[in-house]
Amino acid sequence: MTAEHRRQTAKPGKTGKPKKTGKPRKTGKPEKYERGTRSYTMSHIRGKDTSIERMVRSFLFAKGLRFRKNDKRYPGHPDVVLPKYRTIIFVNGCFWHMHEGCPKATRVPKSNVEFWTAKLLRNHERDARQRAELEADGWKVIVVWECELGKKMRDERLERLYREIVDDSGKADDSGE
Repeated sequence: MTAEHRRQTAKPGKTGKPKKTGKPRKTGKPEKYERGTRSYTMSHIRGKDTSIERMVRSFLFAKGLRFRKNDKRYPGHPDVVLPKYRTIIFVNGCFWHMHEGCPKATRVPKSNVEFWTAKLLRNHERDARQRAELEADGWKVIVVWECELGKKMRDERLERLYREIVDDSGKADDSGE
């Protein structure tokens, strides 16, 4: 395959910076990207194997814990399932799951506000419903938030997570509410 052929068949945004256009949208502002580029970009936002999930999993593995990841048999497809400890861990992004009291969660995009508000509220309600289902089935549910894994708090939070998992009390962590 020649370089010319690769350039002609490449997807939008694949070859360097996305092309910008100056065409106005319905809102009167010019569209930032060429038609199709935004859709292509958004399609590559991952819902699993994020950097914070990998960080949590590698910590747990280093501690000797074995687990399943993104198990579709459980409500919410938990990020980490530890059957031996009957524990499920969700590693949530503060924005997407509306972490109360977190500055990342309070920012709603300025465009299409109605859509984003409804979407984020649905995410929040779905999380609560799935957590209740899992707890009713006897699982200990732990939520680790993105902001808790910043450099300042990371080590402390991961050590606390380990203690929560191996603790025999079976009491669910309240940090996800």
